[in-house]
Amino acid sequence: MSDPLVVLGPRTPALPLVLDSPHSGHDFPGDFGAAVSEAELREGEDCFVDELYAAGPEMGAPLLAALWPRTYLDPNRHAGDVDLDLLEGPWPGEYRPSGKARVGKALVWRTLEDGRAIYARRLSAHAVKQRIERFHAPYHFAIQELMENSMKKFGRVYHLNCHSMRAVAGKQSDDGEGNRRPDFVLGDRDGTSCDPAFTGFVRATLMAMGYQVKINDPYKGVELVRAYSDPKAGRHSLQIEINKRLYMDEASLQKSAGFAVLQKNLSALLREIKSFI
Repeated sequence: MSDPLVVLGPRTPALPLVLDSPHSGHDFPGDFGAAVSEAELREGEDCFVDELYAAGPEMGAPLLAALWPRTYLDPNRHAGDVDLDLLEGPWPGEYRPSGKARVGKALVWRTLEDGRAIYARRLSAHAVKQRIERFHAPYHFAIQELMENSMKKFGRVYHLNCHSMRAVAGKQSDDGEGNRRPDFVLGDRDGTSCDPAFTGFVRATLMAMGYQVKINDPYKGVELVRAYSDPKAGRHSLQIEINKRLYMDEASLQKSAGFAVLQKNLSALLREIKSFI
């Protein structure tokens, strides 16, 4: 894979808004070496999320998208969030566990949602470090650069960290297997990653469209929301989780008739956000 990511729209934003989609890629690196099929490895994918927010780049807000699959390496983890049970030998780098390794969903995934092992072997520390250098580091450098460009131009930045979620919680989900999820979940890490007024505005805008919206339940936001946010300094990061039932068939990984409707409504949301910020 020549380039693991893409920036859609201008690198210097026309408004103080930056979007990123860390989990919508499915270009499989040649050294993946998984023991399960590519179709099974796409279960962690936030399918079409980059496309849903196409209005962002069109209005001058850059959208950063990872092109590789989340199951290979999750950019929404700290580089030190290494799953020691996946490694062959000791880990020589920084170790900052988040607890996600407990269910095999740390920096490099060890298991699928049903608990099956992704690999038939352990990975060397060298192989994991290579993934960090080739995929994780460039992604984090890119999001920081885009946010910094907004800060330099406007003195503030509003960062939307864009995701989608299963309609119903799976076996390893924090909110309990079988739990039906709302249309949207907004995550601001309990009001610490962005101005709560911004979270409230986004929620009110979506609810006015008829959507069911929850805040920080069950998703509060992870590394990409935490790492570069500082509301007091004008750096606001908000995670947006969209229920997949609104726009796709989870079994076939195909768009549904709802895709166009949702894309139109997200375009309207971005226009409202433009007026807010």
